[in-house]
Amino acid sequence: MNIGIIGATGNIGQRVLTEALSRGHHVTAFTRDPSRIPEDRRAVSWRQVDVLDAGSLVGALSGLDVLISLFQPGNAARDLNDTLERSISHPEVYAMAARALLNALGTHPRTRLIVVGGAGSLERSPGVTLADSPEALRAGLKALGLPEAYEVAVRGHRDALNVLRLSNRFWTYLSPAEHIYPGERTGRFRLGGDQPVVDAQGRSHISFEDCAVALIDEAELPRHVQRRFTLGY
Repeated sequence: MNIGIIGATGNIGQRVLTEALSRGHHVTAFTRDPSRIPEDRRAVSWRQVDVLDAGSLVGALSGLDVLISLFQPGNAARDLNDTLERSISHPEVYAMAARALLNALGTHPRTRLIVVGGAGSLERSPGVTLADSPEALRAGLKALGLPEAYEVAVRGHRDALNVLRLSNRFWTYLSPAEHIYPGERTGRFRLGGDQPVVDAQGRSHISFEDCAVALIDEAELPRHVQRRFTLGY
């Protein structure tokens, strides 16, 4: 397959790129800054693109079977604080990116889109998300070591999901587990829909590596077209 990855130098993106290559896929990796391309990844097709500009995206999508977007403002892998600050200052950027991606796909209707967003839009009870519960949301952010002000970005991710839900394109949205971290590639995890997947201790967690496995699984065998899914141990 021809798989495009937006955010291929990020925490999850690096693992997605590695996973796709290990399965024999051709990868086109998109970045805003070619100077950030790792030396050991020069064999990948790298292109510069502006995710917020549908016109910039149109030409870049030619020939892709699947586009995986891990868009974040800034580069969280290198400077998390900068990404947090940008996300807090401009939470609308996630919905803007979703609209630009959908508009670009209008000229490539057979290309599937997989967007990786946040866990805050997962339902805590039927029809009620964490993003809808300010006190619970702030408590959750504190437990993750994130500032309370980041709650606006959590709602920004939810807004992006709602943009996708109004589209008839071949989109999929992944909300990772609430706690995601560098770890092992086990290939053993459970998938869910709109509610978090939790373990016996009630924890919602997954490694970057296994998140990458789930993304390439979905790219190869689409099970959640025009749907959101999540995962956890």
